[in-house]
Amino acid sequence: MPGIDKLPIEETLEDSPQTRSLLGVFEEDAAAISSYVNQLYRAMHRIYDAQNELSAATHLTSKLLKEYEKQLSSCHAVLSTQLADAMMFPITQFKERDLKEILTLKEVFQIASNDHDAAINRYSRLSKRRENEKVKFEVVEDVYTSRKKQHQTMMHYFCALNTLQYKKKISMLEPLLGYMQAQISFFKMGSENLTEHLEEFLTNIGTSVQNVRREMESEVETMQQTIEDLEVASDPLYLPDPDTTKFPVHRNLTRKAGYLNARNKTGLVSSSWERQFYFTQGGNLMSQARGDVAGGLVMDIDNCSVMAVDCEDRRYCFQITSFDGKKSSILQAESKKDSEEWICTINNISKQIYLSENAEEIAARVNQSALEAVTPSPSFQQRHESMRPTIQSRPPTARTSSSGSLGSESAPLSTLSLDSLVAPDTPIQFDIISPVSEDQPGQAKTSGQSGRRTNPFGESGGSKSETEDSILHQLFIVRFLGSMEVKYDETPDVVYETMRQILAARAIHNIFRMTESHLLVTCDCLKLIDPQTQVTRLRFPLPNIALYATHQENKRLFGFVLRTSGGRAESRPTSVCYIFESNNEGEKICDSVGLAKQIALHAELGRRASEKQKEIERVKEKQQKELSKQKQIEKDLEEQSRLIAASSRPTQSSGEGQFVVLSSSQSEDSDLGEEGKKKRESEA
Repeated sequence: MPGIDKLPIEETLEDSPQTRSLLGVFEEDAAAISSYVNQLYRAMHRIYDAQNELSAATHLTSKLLKEYEKQLSSCHAVLSTQLADAMMFPITQFKERDLKEILTLKEVFQIASNDHDAAINRYSRLSKRRENEKVKFEVVEDVYTSRKKQHQTMMHYFCALNTLQYKKKISMLEPLLGYMQAQISFFKMGSENLTEHLEEFLTNIGTSVQNVRREMESEVETMQQTIEDLEVASDPLYLPDPDTTKFPVHRNLTRKAGYLNARNKTGLVSSSWERQFYFTQGGNLMSQARGDVAGGLVMDIDNCSVMAVDCEDRRYCFQITSFDGKKSSILQAESKKDSEEWICTINNISKQIYLSENAEEIAARVNQSALEAVTPSPSFQQRHESMRPTIQSRPPTARTSSSGSLGSESAPLSTLSLDSLVAPDTPIQFDIISPVSEDQPGQAKTSGQSGRRTNPFGESGGSKSETEDSILHQLFIVRFLGSMEVKYDETPDVVYETMRQILAARAIHNIFRMTESHLLVTCDCLKLIDPQTQVTRLRFPLPNIALYATHQENKRLFGFVLRTSGGRAESRPTSVCYIFESNNEGEKICDSVGLAKQIALHAELGRRASEKQKEIERVKEKQQKELSKQKQIEKDLEEQSRLIAASSRPTQSSGEGQFVVLSSSQSEDSDLGEEGKKKRESEA
């Protein structure tokens, strides 16, 4: 006998749209069974009524025919009794008990589901600033009760639907079997000519029905045991915010699914929240509403950035920003554990770990970095002590690039002293000083125009932005650590040494505060933008960036050296090294800067080639004009020569009996024809 499809009771607590969709298939099957059984019930009831009518008519006839009273009346009465017991009783029981039980459980499950959704919405609206323990306890208790009620109701509903798959076979076969057995028994009373083949067929049908019944009873026992085990194991999960000590956060995931609240803007200052089922599929974030057959794309999360945010006084909110910064989504998780797992999973997908064969092992290596991205360190000094680069244990290669030679190896540090890299007694600047607030020569020339409100996505409201024509716009979240003047800008070791000195100075002087900004990378420049006011704090022209590098061990640290036109010594150009910290995006930022420099280089080469082509065309045009002028001069000279030759010939009149004696040269000219004349004229 082929296997019977069943609803997965283990997935009732997750309550995903896929489970709801499968539940809808089983509900449609139950509705079809109910419609068919009602029709079958009416048909068999007509047979039963007809047999009762026949039995009553026969009994009346037997009274009239005294000699046949016992025989005819007893046969039809037995047949009616057998039809009532073997045909009508099974289908009536299935119709009145089993199908009504399915409808009742469906209504109870719908009520429990609505109560759970209402409790979840109330819990999501809990205030984070004005926290009331009594209200929070009532809301949490309401979520616990409604979730437990929904889970238990859903499990029993699934169990009833799974049992229906067995009962529908029995309900179809038992009435037909009873009808045929009653008819056979009726015919046996009048005849003993029943064939053995029909008896064997009926025996096999009866055995099959008993096997299905035994299989159903075994499956019901298994499902009941599964329900009991799941009720015991799922009791702590009914709480909306489970204890993370008992249920640790899984930080090595590359796939995740679950319900989240999505923020949708409905006006300039108003917004609404909608609860949907979200899941990751490769490098895409998908969402699916209840009732939908398939999910839809929310955004591409390859190379994206994700971080926890405060939004509208709601708990456990986080923001996902696409790689180009043009699209972002704010989502709310149900618990702290769920929020951290979503952030870690999206971080792992953003690094394209899911494309590797051993994704779990690679994700485990970046586990500590992901933990620092969502949970700040308790001590700034401990945090930056771990970030100090160790020059002695530095590997031979690093991710670096410069505008002079892309991909060339830097000079080893052993050939340079530390004093040759960083100027001695150089002050360190730990804060971003805009040229509007402080007129510092070195910063003013590197910053350019500042204090102007700028859209980081290359769009402007009234006037055209200076980066609007740039084909590259990439936005990163960075924190400024410090900057200082350096003496050498030809090797990435100067960036490493500057990192070491700035982190050491912060740890010694207990400087904890860092300024967070948005770093916008375009083909023209790098901009530090205030995330709140969208005002440009600093502007770094891309041609002035001599080199850039990320830390060899801690990929969150990166820096670049900027060449300026003046510094402490006004007679010579100076170089300033800027150090930043990012959310595990140091390599991405360096790759973005390198891409911007390549695009700018190709644009410059294209511009030079275009100018050279225009110059060549101008020279050709000039040569063509000179050639035309020369041809015109030759033509004029030729015309003048022809006129001179014509005027120098003697005019001789010819008459009758007179003739002209030609010289040898004139004879040759006449022989040569017109070409000879033109040649002599040109020689003249």
